[in-house]
Amino acid sequence: MHPRLLKTFLAVARSRNITRAAEVVHLAQSSVSDQIQALETDLGAVLFTRAKSGLELTPAGIALRPIAEDLLRLDGEARAAVQAAAGQTSGQVTIGALETIASARLATWLAGFQAGHPDITVRMKVAGSGALLRQLEDGEIDVAFCFDRRDVRKDAAGERFARRTIAAEPLVLVAAPGQGSVPSDLAALAALRFVATEPGCIYRHMFDAAFAEAGVAAPKLAAEVGSIGTIARLVTAGAGLGLVPRLAVKEALARGDIIEMPWPGGIRTAPLTMIWRRRQRVQPPALRQLLAAARDTLAPVS
Repeated sequence: MHPRLLKTFLAVARSRNITRAAEVVHLAQSSVSDQIQALETDLGAVLFTRAKSGLELTPAGIALRPIAEDLLRLDGEARAAVQAAAGQTSGQVTIGALETIASARLATWLAGFQAGHPDITVRMKVAGSGALLRQLEDGEIDVAFCFDRRDVRKDAAGERFARRTIAAEPLVLVAAPGQGSVPSDLAALAALRFVATEPGCIYRHMFDAAFAEAGVAAPKLAAEVGSIGTIARLVTAGAGLGLVPRLAVKEALARGDIIEMPWPGGIRTAPLTMIWRRRQRVQPPALRQLLAAARDTLAPVS
């Protein structure tokens, strides 16, 4: 079984859709179908069946899936071991990041990294934190840059992922330029109107935790929106206050569209973390160099 066929099989198994799988493996839909058919012919068994909700694995497909994952992991380790032994430094790394981190922290840094490592090709995917961890688990990305949640148990994930916090980004309370003063008490502050992202978003978690850890109920929201950029625009328009990482609104602050207000209590920060899959043997040289560069040179933005 060729690794290329196994990679396509897993893409279909995870997405349950030929079109989405084709996007993941960068092939035409017809090529994905041909590869699945070739794998089924080689194994002498049907691997998928069609259902209303999408493609479903047959018993043969269910049996193949964990073995295919192990074989691809071993294939990657074998390639990494050979590259390391041969002294190779070239390769490809796919990183994933939250949109805010990608634009405010990684864009300029990646340009510098690639200038110093022209033999390494870097691809970037932008997604939410939950999607990034799923892509990391599935091998679609090699490393994720996101804000880590302190409340999530790391026991199970710790066995699969390695983490390194590379910066502590301050959270800032922002308001429209004409806001005036805000209460110096959290309970009184929570009575004001706020704008926040939707439940499930890492930014929403940080917003809720800022009040919960002080024993204060989270404010009732004037609006729930899908992006930090929209929060900044709504705050500018006077819809309410916002509590977000400074890097996410750095340009809006510099333009004077919004202003930073004092936050009652202790300084709030969000851990900017890079996360990658643990490997049993050898790490690919290209990924090792990118991780080392991020650790040493991805300094906090003032």
